[in-house]
Amino acid sequence: MIKSTQLNQQNSNKKQPTDNIANFWQLGKFDFFEGVKNVAIHYAFFTHEHISSPALVIVPGRSESYLKYQELAFELYTQGYSIFIIDHRGQGLSGRLLANPNKGYVENFQDYVDDLQYFIDNIVTPYCSAKPFLLAHSMGGAIATRLMQDSPSAIKAAVISSPMLGFNSGLLPKAIATSLVATKLKLSKLVSNTPCYFFGQKNYHSTPFSENKLSHCKQRYQDFSDLYDNNKLIQLGGVTTHWLAQSIIAQKEIFAKMSQLKTPILLLQAGLDIVVGQYAQNDFCQQLHALQPQSCPNGIPSRIDGAYHELFFELDAYRDNALQQTLSWFKQHR
Repeated sequence: MIKSTQLNQQNSNKKQPTDNIANFWQLGKFDFFEGVKNVAIHYAFFTHEHISSPALVIVPGRSESYLKYQELAFELYTQGYSIFIIDHRGQGLSGRLLANPNKGYVENFQDYVDDLQYFIDNIVTPYCSAKPFLLAHSMGGAIATRLMQDSPSAIKAAVISSPMLGFNSGLLPKAIATSLVATKLKLSKLVSNTPCYFFGQKNYHSTPFSENKLSHCKQRYQDFSDLYDNNKLIQLGGVTTHWLAQSIIAQKEIFAKMSQLKTPILLLQAGLDIVVGQYAQNDFCQQLHALQPQSCPNGIPSRIDGAYHELFFELDAYRDNALQQTLSWFKQHR
């Protein structure tokens, strides 16, 4: 089990040696398949020689690429898991959907889910002797939850980290925020057939570490910022109004179909997360535990106080906590 370390004044961490990760990455297989409406969906996987090794599917969040997950994939691989990571449509190395590749867009949120379903059925399963485990972050948590509702027996056990089950609308009440999105969508369609950015959203730009609300870890934040700055193909800007509207539909569907969730689920909540709505995570755990007591122990999220949204890219004191809980959850359900 990974040992926890203490915070220090320099915000240092025990990030894995670059050479070890680079050597591991050379073992990977990188390819793509045609997803819904023939969009190229890219993926990476790293398998152990023995098919009896458990498979673990990593489902990234919005704007992320599998290239960002090299350190985490390496660590989970060394724990004995064969690792499979998907790049969602419209981001990462996968096919973009609009003339402006910076715009965060999906025609139908279900397309994400169907792509993931195909990935598991046709790419992951041939390497499995048993059902795979699943680790999903943020938007990936919403996609994965919808997958587990559509296919209740597909996944052995899942961990959803900072899942996007509801948005953080700040001081604006949820109902008003939802109405604003719907109104903006109608107005945008009257003006143009091209999906428009939502208020305040724009093309890709780097955010200085001092202004970020994703991670307290300066080194890890700088590493993935450099990755995006140096790889134009994986850059993604803000979200379109259409994407927001589709995500709200998916979030409502998650709660409407709660009874279809049979997979044991652990929800990790970042204590200082302002990217997604914690109220929705709390409601989700309370409702799911009442229906399926094996999920969300005690009917609440497993909260990691002090952490920002990106639990697996945080300082070691937070990140190791998330890793330990994840590995323990999977071990419990082998």
